[in-house]
Order: sequence, then C-alpha cells, then structure tokens
Amino acid sequence: MKKTFDLVVDSSVIAVDALAQASGLPKQRIKDAMAKGACWWTVKGKQVRLRKAKRELKPGTRIQLFYDDQVLARQPEAADMLENKGRYSVWFKPHGLLSQGSQWGDHCSLLRQAEVELNKPCFLVHRLDADAAGLMLIAHDSKAAAALSALFSGRAMTKIYEARVTGVLEAKGRCIDTALDGKASVSYVSTLDVDDDGNSTLVEVKIDTGRKHQIRRHLAGIGHPILGDRLYGTRAAARLELVAKYLAFDCPLTRQSVVFRLKTGRDHPPA
Repeated sequence: MKKTFDLVVDSSVIAVDALAQASGLPKQRIKDAMAKGACWWTVKGKQVRLRKAKRELKPGTRIQLFYDDQVLARQPEAADMLENKGRYSVWFKPHGLLSQGSQWGDHCSLLRQAEVELNKPCFLVHRLDADAAGLMLIAHDSKAAAALSALFSGRAMTKIYEARVTGVLEAKGRCIDTALDGKASVSYVSTLDVDDDGNSTLVEVKIDTGRKHQIRRHLAGIGHPILGDRLYGTRAAARLELVAKYLAFDCPLTRQSVVFRLKTGRDHPPA
C-alpha cells in the first residue's frame, strides 16, 4: 500500500487519532510510520517531520502521512561512526543506506541514524549514492555544515574512491574529462590490481568534481562499468563495487589539515 493522507484538523485532536480516522489504518502502524519519519506537519510555515504520535494538534493544523508499507518494512544496515570531532562526525555508510531520507521516511538513512545515535542536531554535508559505501561527514550545527559543504562545492576536498570494474583496465592517473549533464567533470583513474581469471580490475579514482553518478558514468563511458552497477553496466544481484575510501582537507573549523582513510581490501595510500 502506498498512499498519501493530507488533512487540516478542525478541532483539537491527538495526531495519531486524526490520522487513524482519516486513513483507516491501525494506530500501531501509524505510530511506526511516524517514528520512521513518514509524517509531516506545518510549523511556522515550514514542513517538518512529526514523530510524536500523541502530539496535540490545534485547529487549523495541517498534517500529512506518506504511507508506503514497502519502504517502512525495510531493515537498513547500521552505519558506523568512525570519529566524533565535536562540530562534525565521520561515518562509514554501508551499501544500500541512503544519505538522507525522503518524504516517505528516513529510518533507512545515515542522517537519521546519526541523529538517533548522537542525540544531537545533524546536517548533511555531502551525498554518496545509496548503492555505494564509504566515508561521509555529518555536521552538528548549521555553520559547520555550510563551511564543510563549501569545501566540496569549492573543490577544496580531496576525494578518492576504490572500484572494481569489468575487464582489464591498465591506467596510471588516466584523466577522464567527459562532460556530464553539460557540466565539466574530471576523474583520474589508476590501476591497483588486475584479476585476469575474473576479468576485472581494481582501480582507484580521484575526482575533482562531484557530478551525479560521475565515477559510474565515466568508467562505463570508457567501456569498464563498475561491477554490480545496474544503471550503467550489466544487471546483477551483486552490490555495487564502489567505496569512498579517502577524504582530506584543511578544516575550516580548526584550521588544521585532516585526513580520513578507510581500510579497504587493498589499502593503497593515495599519492
């Protein structure tokens, strides 16, 4: 079942009661959906998630429930916090976990998992494909989020990934600069290991830009799609073999140079 319930209450009422009456759904299902971020209400002209089932709503309050039983039934893999730096934290996002939620819920997102684990405000700094895994930064105040985000948009963040691609690819700092969506896009590819028996190659990819699916599209464009890439390669049940393994930058908050490196199957320090 996938359905949206949108109502404006005409009298004081408890949120879960209003939604149960409007939707016909059992209250326990509604409570579960609210806890998982599928319910929204308007506060001071802004739509925010409403998680408290017993919240009393005043007359004229607008409330929405975006109910999708398939989304709500998903069991996300847990993310791991690698370091807590105070104003931001560093996480490992596993394959399949979203960076942030949608109107249909956020329990399958890194942002929500960080909020629950740390019990403090969390702001998204950058994104990583749901199918990919790897390092992500989460900020804990709006100014830190803006400062860290500026590093990504200003190309002041060193970002290195590891991927296993189909076929034999011999490269050493090969530059792929095919424009994506009409925008300049640059990736540098170096071979780490060739598996002749499996007809695949482990590569390291450094990117200067961050276009949507940039690494996936660039590698597929030269005839070497990433293993498990259902969008740009061959459909397969295997997961996408793409990991964000390295972030380095001059921290605008501490004025110190920092490096975060994720140990992978082949941990080659970036040049």
